[in-house]
Amino acid sequence: MINLRQIAAWASRVLDDAASFFVRIGDIFRSTQKVRLVEQPDGAFLLEQSGKRAKSGPVGPALRIADGKLAEPIPAKTRTMLAGSHLEITLQASRFIFRPLELPRRASEFLEGIVRAQIDRLTPWKPAEAVFGWSEPVLAGADRLEVTVAATAQEALQPVVQAFTALQADSIQLATLAERGSAPAAPIRVMATAAGGALRARRVRRWLIAILATAGLAFVAAVVASVVVGGQLEGEKQDLARRIADRKAAMLSGRGSAADQALQRLAEKKHATPSAVIVLEALSQTLPDDTYLTELHIEHGQLQIAGLTRDAPALIRLIEQSQHFSRATFFAPTTRMANENGDRFHIQAQIEPVFPTQP
Repeated sequence: MINLRQIAAWASRVLDDAASFFVRIGDIFRSTQKVRLVEQPDGAFLLEQSGKRAKSGPVGPALRIADGKLAEPIPAKTRTMLAGSHLEITLQASRFIFRPLELPRRASEFLEGIVRAQIDRLTPWKPAEAVFGWSEPVLAGADRLEVTVAATAQEALQPVVQAFTALQADSIQLATLAERGSAPAAPIRVMATAAGGALRARRVRRWLIAILATAGLAFVAAVVASVVVGGQLEGEKQDLARRIADRKAAMLSGRGSAADQALQRLAEKKHATPSAVIVLEALSQTLPDDTYLTELHIEHGQLQIAGLTRDAPALIRLIEQSQHFSRATFFAPTTRMANENGDRFHIQAQIEPVFPTQP
């Protein structure tokens, strides 16, 4: 049997999938600036321009990290450059250990799984504790190839990721360079995060929850209002029928023309006063589709309504134009709420006895 916990878990997964979908759609139209950071031997990070028109040399001051955050304040221009950007950070090789790994040539299609399975043998860490990557494979014989694995402890890089995530970088990629003989090799990517994407997904998820909650409350309110109004009308109808029956029985028990005259006056009053059901039908034909009622009262030939509409003054004109109502006025101030798209109104009108009657 499906319980509430299973339903909640399913709903949470649906919300996560929907949020991820909207974030991916948004990322298609987003343009993210690439910024390169190169770690120096003294542990400082220098910004370098990327792109075809980039000039050589650092851009801005050196950035130093202490306890997972920048040790010194940075200029506003540098902060603006880093915020929302894709950071490509090249770390010093001294942070890593490098191990060669020789494999069959056919293993090139399964490198990720093979390297992950070998991490605890090549390094002091388990795969879940390590951050690692590997170089482009090179031929080491007719049927062999060789890759260089770079690895370090995950906690050793956490301060770097934490510091630049705090600057609202959209995504961060960590890499290092391994010397291969006298020439530097291509960077080895060891880690990638998407902090900005995760933040946008959480925001979209909160928006979806708010939208669903609002829609659910509106639906419940509409159902409750319908039940209340329907019950009120049915109760008024039954009360009127009971009073007529009691009065008719009392008149029939009397003698002479006085009883007949009283019964006649009662019948005339019944035909002259429209029932609540007929009043509601006439009102539904008069009000526009963008008007919602929250209150409805019928008493002594007078109608009072309250609710939400797009144009409250126009309701007075529509009610006055109807042959079923007259002397329509506001009996309370009309207000507009900040979180509602429309006017809250309170209108009263006189009911005209021009409704069709039954013989």
